[in-house]
Amino acid sequence: MEKVEYQTSILPVPMESLINFLSCCLSYRYNNVGQKLIEKSCSFNVVKSWQDDEPGQTPDLRGKHEREKKDMLKEIDLVITLGGDGTVLWAASLFQGPVPPVVSFSLGSLGFMTPFSRENYEKTLKLILKDPFPITLRRRLQCHVVRHLADKGKAEEDENILVLNEVTIDRGQGGYLTKLQCECDGSEITTVQGDGLILSTTSGSTAYSLAAGGSMVHPQVPGILFTPICPHSLSFRPLILPDHVTIQVEVPLGSRGSAWVSFDGQKREELKAEDKLICSMAQWPVLTACPDGSTSTRDFLIGIREGLHWNLRKPQLPDGPQKQEMKEGDKVEMPIEGKKTD
Repeated sequence: MEKVEYQTSILPVPMESLINFLSCCLSYRYNNVGQKLIEKSCSFNVVKSWQDDEPGQTPDLRGKHEREKKDMLKEIDLVITLGGDGTVLWAASLFQGPVPPVVSFSLGSLGFMTPFSRENYEKTLKLILKDPFPITLRRRLQCHVVRHLADKGKAEEDENILVLNEVTIDRGQGGYLTKLQCECDGSEITTVQGDGLILSTTSGSTAYSLAAGGSMVHPQVPGILFTPICPHSLSFRPLILPDHVTIQVEVPLGSRGSAWVSFDGQKREELKAEDKLICSMAQWPVLTACPDGSTSTRDFLIGIREGLHWNLRKPQLPDGPQKQEMKEGDKVEMPIEGKKTD
């Protein structure tokens, strides 16, 4: 799984047009990009933004636009994002099925999925469109809510939602502990009593799960992270479960309040008593491009070392004979912020 490459098969649109597009986005900071691009490149006569939909549209018009978006997604061969990891999450959420490769240029402060520099965008595009390039396969979770309809005496399933980082179940604005009954392939895991629970992919292990005390895991290690949020217990440690299991989280009937679920920080919904969240690994991963000459492992290690300052401390000074042999004025180099230490 370490050395995975992808060869693009696009290029009905000239390479120069894509470079012009990125140039406009970076130069004008997203203001009037469409009009600037039409003026600058003869390859484009229409630039449509999904943000152009005006509020107050009729249901029929909104439905038409949604159908147009779904048809458009089927024709996309390459995704280019400008921003941080949140931009990658949003882009991936548009594809609730197969995802084309994602080339992510960093405009944020900290990112584990944005390895490309904005300064080298022209060189990066030329390399990616010309030669095979290394990629990281990032697995996603497939989630859906099963709602208990007491008045109808049956349950109703919501549509599937695919998440790249994590699905979070928390107590919302309620003042009580969240109580969540958790099962794995029909076997009891535990009952969570605390602020909530995070079910994370390994790509999401450096996000919210990390802040809640979960392990950092290489994105290509198959698994699902089971991380409690502020559990009211001294012995509740995070788990890493295999990627082939199905996890069920239910708000029990005796819970003092409802819970709230969010998918990659979006689409926040309420879970009432006897509602269930079902999660398993999705079959469609997200393919993120790696810089030329790099690998997913190198990108991951650089991210935790330079982005999170993992294991950063002053080096231990030598002792014994080595210390005596040091000349007066010799210095031991200290790692400094923002400087590579490999």
